[in-house]
Amino acid sequence: MQFMEADNHTCDTLMPGLRKSLAVTSLSELESEQSGAISLFRVHGGPNLVVPVSYGGTGATALEAVRAVRALGAVAPSLTVATMMHHFSVGSLFGMAEVAGTPALEAALRRIAGQRMLVASGFAEGRVGQGILAPTMQARPVDGGFVINGVKKPCSLADSMDLLTASVALPAPDGSTDLGLALLAADVDGLTVHPFWSTFALAGAQSHEVRLNDVFVGAEEVLVPQPEVIEKLLELHGVGLIWFQMIICAAYTGIASRLVHQVLERSRGSVSDRAALAVRIESAAALTEGLALRVDSGDTANDTLARALVTRYAVQDAVVRSVGQAVELLGGMAYVSSCDVAYLAAAAQAIAFHPPSRTSTAEGLLGYFAGQPLLVG
Repeated sequence: MQFMEADNHTCDTLMPGLRKSLAVTSLSELESEQSGAISLFRVHGGPNLVVPVSYGGTGATALEAVRAVRALGAVAPSLTVATMMHHFSVGSLFGMAEVAGTPALEAALRRIAGQRMLVASGFAEGRVGQGILAPTMQARPVDGGFVINGVKKPCSLADSMDLLTASVALPAPDGSTDLGLALLAADVDGLTVHPFWSTFALAGAQSHEVRLNDVFVGAEEVLVPQPEVIEKLLELHGVGLIWFQMIICAAYTGIASRLVHQVLERSRGSVSDRAALAVRIESAAALTEGLALRVDSGDTANDTLARALVTRYAVQDAVVRSVGQAVELLGGMAYVSSCDVAYLAAAAQAIAFHPPSRTSTAEGLLGYFAGQPLLVG
């Protein structure tokens, strides 16, 4: 089997023609803010990758998803990083529909699948101290609905999103706040996008600031779960974190794999050097696939969340080391003759910046290894 053959085959099967369409464009153009990669992703069915078949989606398994994401990461890093947040948002929405579905949410989900909509994430998405459902926006009741205010930054897909999904804090009569879930059209009055991402790496992910300033939404557009349902929704916290770490691992393993593939293709370094490099990046892929198989088996309990964090940090180490070794083996002429090597090396480092950080989870992991349940955030 050739390097990444299973990943490329899975991607081509689930999103026919996408890799080929992306491959005819230079990396520098794909990674720019003006990139057309996200549009190609939509045309080739990418938005429906993890949408259930019952809603008209592709219905990829976790294993299929991580293989497809790795393959895309090796071709278009910014696209892959941007759309992993779409997959996260879509997965969260369909999970919520199972435990707190409403006719309005059901209709929205079918519209998302039918129109291949891109959904940006306004969830906390695993930030330290917050579950994925922790409110990131404030909602004020008015006649006929709510007025929402808040900011999300960075917000991937800010320029291309069709919908923004977010958790909102709803004031309760006793002065506390209740949880609400909002699904907002990108062109709603009061929603604006502002420049935020200033570095060249992953500029094509459109990770900018999204502001909601007195955005009115109808009452039917905000899901207000009953207290007994909220408990079930909170169980999605752990499931969301598992998927989040799994997709991060796949995306950045793919970015690093592009550099590894160049080393193998050009026969750089000794046979031992190349073999060691291939083994290291394939170990990262194997760890990610192992986690995906566990998810596909239906095991998303606390032990699997711990495995997800272990996998994430192990893959992070493997990616960073693989990139450094690949850059060295490719040599100085490859580095100075094209921006691609330096760009991929810089983009791959961003794996360290996705939450939760090692520091924030260290105490929880040590407690888990001492026999306690894993607590994150």
